[in-house]
Amino acid sequence: MLSRYKMDLHNHTCLSPCGDAGMIPQNILRAAVEKGIGVIGITDHNSVENVSAVKRAAEDFDISVIGGMEVTTQEEIHVLVFFDDDKGLLDFQELIYANLHGSNRPEYFGNQWVVDFEGGVLDLNPRLLIGAVTIGIREVEREAHLRGGLVIAAHADKTAFSIISQLGFIPPDVALDAVELSPFFRTDGNESWVKELPAVTFSDAHYLQEIGRAWIEAYVGAPTAAELKLALGGEKGRRFTACC
Repeated sequence: MLSRYKMDLHNHTCLSPCGDAGMIPQNILRAAVEKGIGVIGITDHNSVENVSAVKRAAEDFDISVIGGMEVTTQEEIHVLVFFDDDKGLLDFQELIYANLHGSNRPEYFGNQWVVDFEGGVLDLNPRLLIGAVTIGIREVEREAHLRGGLVIAAHADKTAFSIISQLGFIPPDVALDAVELSPFFRTDGNESWVKELPAVTFSDAHYLQEIGRAWIEAYVGAPTAAELKLALGGEKGRRFTACC
């Protein structure tokens, strides 16, 4: 039996240096529930270290959490990856950390807070999470899929840090599951890449008030990345619609 889920899967926490300090687990979930979001994704830059805290906090809310991250590839393309199981998520994190160099400078880039489910500070991540890894989009896509992940090109319409801004096209040998369009993006019908893959819209929230400003409705068997992948492909009766 299929159910309808309102999903907003591109959201940062206070771990991302560009994320607001108020983006702690309980605040994020409360804001999402208030907007009617039933499934939220956590996608900090190059790190998953706050995913477990959000999942723990979600035990007290009527909402599901899909863990992921927003990878910055060698080409400086932002790519969203999602995993249903912690093993795949943490194993992919190890791959990213092994290929991410440099140290954060909070005075320039912002603090990178690792927190518990109540928002208590556990640590400051010292890595340069805003930086690019030394592996390209092809390897990121391949390694994520090998671990059972879902791969979506982030904000593909943007003029920076998108697959279109960096490459000008979507390479046929990069097996993306979908492309994400920015909130309230409007097409003139001339972007051929919009028609090449399923297109989703998420909030890319860095502040609480941005959560739930864009979403998709997915008709799936469960609130998981695997079920969403079926919906993106129109398989087994699963389907989705974008809100805006």
